Amino acid sequence: MLSAIGPAAVAVSGGVDSMTLATLAHRLSPGTTMFHATSPAVPPEATARVRDLAERAGWRLHVVDAGEYADPTYRANPVNRCYYCKTNLYGTIARLTESQILSGANTDDLGEYRPGLDAAREHAVRHPYVEAGISKAVVRALARDLGLGAIAELPAAPCLSSRIETGIGIEADMLASVHAAERYVTRLLKPGTVRCRVRAQGVVIELDRDSLGALDAAARAALLESVGRMFDGRPVDIAPYKVGSAFLTDAA
Repeated sequence: MLSAIGPAAVAVSGGVDSMTLATLAHRLSPGTTMFHATSPAVPPEATARVRDLAERAGWRLHVVDAGEYADPTYRANPVNRCYYCKTNLYGTIARLTESQILSGANTDDLGEYRPGLDAAREHAVRHPYVEAGISKAVVRALARDLGLGAIAELPAAPCLSSRIETGIGIEADMLASVHAAERYVTRLLKPGTVRCRVRAQGVVIELDRDSLGALDAAARAALLESVGRMFDGRPVDIAPYKVGSAFLTDAA
């Protein structure tokens, strides 16, 4: 399928799906170009990961500002925020290339509300994994077969804006605090999963159940105090991890 498409333009976020797709596309069509967008919502380690693999693999890489952070509708954080993010991303890529744009969406993504897929449809973006019936588990297996090492085991990591409860405006300093809090908790506890959610009532650190169960009183107190300082004294709580819990469909 990728061979038939020929040199394309791959949107690379820095996660396992897009990094694996970019690797495959480059090996099959070396003229393929990768596009990585930076913004306050993109963790710097994701950008570093993309740059590192691009250098090692010899990709043609364009790092761009897709402009979503200058979009007031995106920053208002409506229920379909991802639509505006992807509209800006694909629009930017389309202005820079005439090649077919590819995304790393896989079949697992089709079972969730993904307004970004509407933006992809409007820009005629193709999803090779979906077309081939490939799930996340198969993507990880492909990454291992391609020799991508630790990239194959990267945990799911949606953009930092996904941590902000629907309806709360997206601000750069808030995203920086979210990122700092997650990195702090990761160093402190080495959890399987951590999310720092910003809600109207305060901040919630979500942990996978094993990590939550292993949290003793001293570590809990240290976590609450330190994260509270990162958010200027906002109330902080700890809860079990729940996928997409900052996304409120009744807040549109």
